[in-house]
Amino acid sequence: MGGFKTKKEAQAACAAMYTELEEGTYIAEKEMLFSTLIEEWLRLYETTVKISTVRVRKHESSRLLDYFQNHQVKTITRKAYQNALLDLHERGFALNTIAGVHSTGRMLFTKAIELEIIKNDPTQYAKLPRPQKTVEEIEAEENAGKYLEKHELSFFNQRKRKGLTNDYIIFLILAYSGLRVGELCALKWKDFNFKEHTLSVTKTYYNPTNRATEYHLLTPKTSTSKRTIELDPLVFKELEKLKARQNELKMLHRDVYYDQDFVFAKTAKDMGYHEFIKTIQNRMRRLLRIAGLNEALTPHSLRHTHTSLLAEAGVGIHEIMERLGHQDDEITKRVYLHITKTMKKEASQKFSELMSSIQQL
Repeated sequence: MGGFKTKKEAQAACAAMYTELEEGTYIAEKEMLFSTLIEEWLRLYETTVKISTVRVRKHESSRLLDYFQNHQVKTITRKAYQNALLDLHERGFALNTIAGVHSTGRMLFTKAIELEIIKNDPTQYAKLPRPQKTVEEIEAEENAGKYLEKHELSFFNQRKRKGLTNDYIIFLILAYSGLRVGELCALKWKDFNFKEHTLSVTKTYYNPTNRATEYHLLTPKTSTSKRTIELDPLVFKELEKLKARQNELKMLHRDVYYDQDFVFAKTAKDMGYHEFIKTIQNRMRRLLRIAGLNEALTPHSLRHTHTSLLAEAGVGIHEIMERLGHQDDEITKRVYLHITKTMKKEASQKFSELMSSIQQL
């Protein structure tokens, strides 16, 4: 035992150790490099989660390796860990990124305690940097979650007249279903019931390399993401047209077509493989530019647009959440509250106008 600043600290530590020995709770901290701890933890962790989650955790743990690469786990103090989080902030990393690093750090040191490598968790009292936001930053965040208003849905017209191959049906389904774009890319024809006009959402697609042949079809993040939703007959009419075009393409290129039943499949290079999320994002930006709308909107914005239209149609928040496939989402709630508040205000105004007309009789 050593490394104490004062004799009093050493005596207190000695007394604490003696008490632990007496009570049979003493744990002798073990030698293990922080890099070894990460390897040990990941070996088990990757057997319990999806490949996409493992990739995120590896990336986040690598940020901590910048500070503790050759450190023994038992030597990493609360102060050193806190300073690492603060330094990440000073280096310009986003707060969400730092929060992810901290989440991974907590799991790593919890495992270290479980393995009896350390007794105390250096992450226990760590604080994430929370700088005060300016008015401009708050307004920018609010605008980032913007969705298409009902009068802006003329955006659909651009897809028919100036859209590229399959643009119209892609964005029609996103707007009419509230699907995540990863769920859309993973869709197969068997997921649609043309008789009942329903869609079963059972998977999402993952492809970090953006190489067509290296895709993964993963189960949704939560159990609520698996769902069956009804769609407008208009969607199925457009799907029938798409399927006919796709069948013609398969016949013409039967020797090279990758036929795995993907609905939104490539029509040129890597024919038959799913369309990339990035491609759909770029296509939407192109159409928004043509329509003179906010180019910062993304395919995910159509999910919020779907929420706003359902709210305006009088659908309750719980039913909307079920249709979207999640238990909780702050942006969805904000969109819903914005629409319903507007509707209540309009209802109040209409009532006031009615009463005023009655009083004039």
